[in-house]
Amino acid sequence: MQLVRDRAARQMPMVRTPDETYQLIKDEILKWDREKFLAVMLNARNGVIGIDEASCGSVNSSIVHPREVFKAAILANAVSIVLIHNHPSGDFEPSEDDLEITKRLVEAGKILGIEVIDHLIVSKEGYYSFKDKGLI
Repeated sequence: MQLVRDRAARQMPMVRTPDETYQLIKDEILKWDREKFLAVMLNARNGVIGIDEASCGSVNSSIVHPREVFKAAILANAVSIVLIHNHPSGDFEPSEDDLEITKRLVEAGKILGIEVIDHLIVSKEGYYSFKDKGLI
């Protein structure tokens, strides 16, 4: 039985770096004309077990609440998550709101036992990784 589980885990996309996460979602997320906030749910080996749209906002904002972000992760038995949201404006630098919600979600994840391993802000120009900048 363990061998079957291991074989299934190897077939899942793996996300070990911010670039791998960006490549996983960029074709889809860059089409959007408004902000959306996603949670990429991962197993213990960083295999993707699901992607949940936690929020869909307007062209320049999205309301994000920890309960919405972690709901699918809890139901999927995720070990960790990567947060992703887009900036349709093209500027992928984080706003003060982005910095605040990231801190809040990291703290909520600690309480729930689901580690937030990164938060990517993506745009047509590229992406910003909170992990790469030492903010997570």
